[in-house]
Amino acid sequence: MKNWNGTHTLILGAARQGISLARWLSRHGSNVTLNDSRTLEELSSARASLADTNVTWAAGGHPLELLNNVDVLCLSGGVPLTLPIVQEAIKRGIPLSNDTQIFMEVAPCKTIGITGSAGKTTTTTLVGKMAEADYGRQTVDREKTPSIVHGPRSFVGGNIGDPLINYVDDMTADDLAILEISSFQLEQMTISPNIAAILNITPNHLDRHGTMEAYTNAKARILDFQTEKDTAILGHDDKGAWNLRNKVKGNLLTFSLNDLDQGFNGAYLHDGLLNLRDGNAYLPLMLREKIILPGNHNVANVLAAFAIGHAAGFKLDDMLEVVEDFRGVSHRLEFVRELHGVRWYNGSIATAPERSMADINAVSEPIVLMLGGRDKNLPWGEIAKLIHKRVDHVVLFGEAAEMIQKAISTVGAGRSVDLRRAKNVKEAVTLAAEVAEAGDVVLFSRGGTSYDEFKDFEERGETFRKWVLELS
Repeated sequence: MKNWNGTHTLILGAARQGISLARWLSRHGSNVTLNDSRTLEELSSARASLADTNVTWAAGGHPLELLNNVDVLCLSGGVPLTLPIVQEAIKRGIPLSNDTQIFMEVAPCKTIGITGSAGKTTTTTLVGKMAEADYGRQTVDREKTPSIVHGPRSFVGGNIGDPLINYVDDMTADDLAILEISSFQLEQMTISPNIAAILNITPNHLDRHGTMEAYTNAKARILDFQTEKDTAILGHDDKGAWNLRNKVKGNLLTFSLNDLDQGFNGAYLHDGLLNLRDGNAYLPLMLREKIILPGNHNVANVLAAFAIGHAAGFKLDDMLEVVEDFRGVSHRLEFVRELHGVRWYNGSIATAPERSMADINAVSEPIVLMLGGRDKNLPWGEIAKLIHKRVDHVVLFGEAAEMIQKAISTVGAGRSVDLRRAKNVKEAVTLAAEVAEAGDVVLFSRGGTSYDEFKDFEERGETFRKWVLELS
């Protein structure tokens, strides 16, 4: 839908995405109701941010009568399709949408969409910095009348940063929009970006999607609405992503930590050198040792970014300069400090065992692992085996602590692991500091969500960083 004037829209979820979408739809003439399970008092800050709009608030639950006369139901990222009001909307034939779908319907410029179970934020951020070097970056101030800006600009958002619906009215055909897109958003989407990347598909969010098949189908929707003029980038080393190559309608690029088979184009690693191949053209890019970020998974993220940047037509010199200076994203193996010879890393973004395994494999030193939180109905057997191979001490905390302890304790093979239990993250920091010795790495990579103790992974990571910096 492109003409929202006079429509009736119901938005579920008054967080970042819902608030931004409500403002934009209201500005474009839609009669917007913003619904949240929290009370009006709990939503005071959100209500204040929309005080200058005509948005109607419905708080404290999701009564089905809110669907009466609704033209479109828009879901914020954390709202499940199993919610009764969403199921009722589907039964009534009310279309579902979200802020990313609506942004892409009206965006005047080329779009890049990046999804995956792991690495999508690092890759999206890196591609965004490449685009900034090539295009320039967003300069729109939503609090003021935007000044005229000459030349193309790049915008980065979606599932990270500001929702790009905040900026779409100021975009031009020469701009570029780069979006991280989650499986939650893709479930409702009927539009695909011009350049679509699926980095990998490994077990994650099964508490939301139920099965790996449903989760994979959600990720695959980023390809489903492309045309023969579009480009797809699929991770070659990951079966979940690479098995979707038959869905590609346009140009296919890939990336790999190994040589590429003949006939496939993309970025790959050979003898410590990153390379790019496109048809008969071959370009050596950079030595692996110049990548600052630790771990093979981050080399894969860099290769993915090169493939995406090549598809977007970024200048090679710009891409190389950005990669050599890139020090990562907050909460993703972020170096916090060294104290008494112990290096502390913040991997708060790791909300699945698979992510924590990647963090463990990225570190060569002896490891004190801080693990726990709320489980997402994911398997812990493989990380338990890896812990017995690579980790000396594990400090467990959160709702899933007992379950994780059982998984680690039932592994029959491997060396013994020192297991300790903490009441919360703060106590876990103290216990980790007690057992860590000079030369060790303390790795905060919990493998579960933050919702048992924190609002989100960012609050969790910032709090962890604060407590580590207070250690003496």
